[in-house]
Amino acid sequence: MIKQYETVFIATPVLSDSQMKEAAAKYTSLIKENGGEIVNEENWGLKQLAYPINKKTTGFYYLIEFKADTQFVATLETQYRRDERIIRFLTFAMDKNAVAYAEKRRNKSKKEE
Repeated sequence: MIKQYETVFIATPVLSDSQMKEAAAKYTSLIKENGGEIVNEENWGLKQLAYPINKKTTGFYYLIEFKADTQFVATLETQYRRDERIIRFLTFAMDKNAVAYAEKRRNKSKKEE
């Protein structure tokens, strides 16, 4: 069954800009290779963490909205766990209200540009 998901991962702050883009590209291509469809991507950049993780106080945040089969999420999260660049991640299935809110938020940010 195909559902829409939103995943956010936090990458270690010691990465260069090109390494961060490479990490994001790895996960977007993994989604596409497994029959998923990318709906939206956002690089939130380097942000302060709420609490230290592995003695780090900042991290690169990256959001990917995608549509994929329900079994694919386990594959994606396994890849996150194996990647030493990723210090935290969260993936959740979006219901119709979350999808509507995300579309409204994207349209609002496009108007501001």
